[in-house]
Amino acid sequence: MAASALLLLLVLPAGAWPGLGLPCWLCMHCSCPPWRPAAPSPHVRMSDGDEWVGLPHVRPTIDISILKGEKCEAGVRGHSSKSRKEGPPGSRGLRGHKGQKGQVGPPGTLCQRAYVAFSVGRREGLHSTDALQAVPFDTELVNLDGAFDLASSRFLCAVPGVYFLSLNVHTWNYKETYLHIMCNRRAAAALYAQPSERSVLQTQSLLLPLAAGDAVWVRMFQRDGDNAIYSERGDLYITFSGHLVKPDAEL
Repeated sequence: MAASALLLLLVLPAGAWPGLGLPCWLCMHCSCPPWRPAAPSPHVRMSDGDEWVGLPHVRPTIDISILKGEKCEAGVRGHSSKSRKEGPPGSRGLRGHKGQKGQVGPPGTLCQRAYVAFSVGRREGLHSTDALQAVPFDTELVNLDGAFDLASSRFLCAVPGVYFLSLNVHTWNYKETYLHIMCNRRAAAALYAQPSERSVLQTQSLLLPLAAGDAVWVRMFQRDGDNAIYSERGDLYITFSGHLVKPDAEL
């Protein structure tokens, strides 16, 4: 009961005490108590002005723990900052299982390589009668797909590409030998031998790019003297050959 009264005195303001008729001996600023103690204690000295001193100094204390509220639930976590740096990549995982074998695709088109070759000859000698005279050939040795027209003695190019051409002749004693390997109307190469008392074999060869429709043939070119090539029926001295080295499609 005494503790409850003391707590009430502590929480009430000092101005309310006179109205309640309560003593103010606990107020440190009041020097006039409303009444005197009934009998002074032997430990209390009275002064001349009837003031009493020596009362214990009271310091009130409040238990703060009784004012603490209940614990609340944790709040919602905020969004992570966009400025956060990306961490290092993780280690490589295990290799997966091998998949099933796929179906066989459709067969592709076969690569067809072009083959072109011819080789013709002449078994009779020939003297030029005109300044420009085509050399006719009478013997067919090789003629794949009939590319060389024996009647006109011309090779007609059907597969464009690079061709190897070769001309072989036998010179005539004391006569000049002068021939051209022609591509259409243009002289691509010349075969020449000066007059001599001996007859010998002469050859000329070259690589020549040909387009589709080009015509290759041989002509004799006569100047001031006689122009002739030698041959016999029993032996073949004059030959003209050619074959495709590489078509344009593979260049």
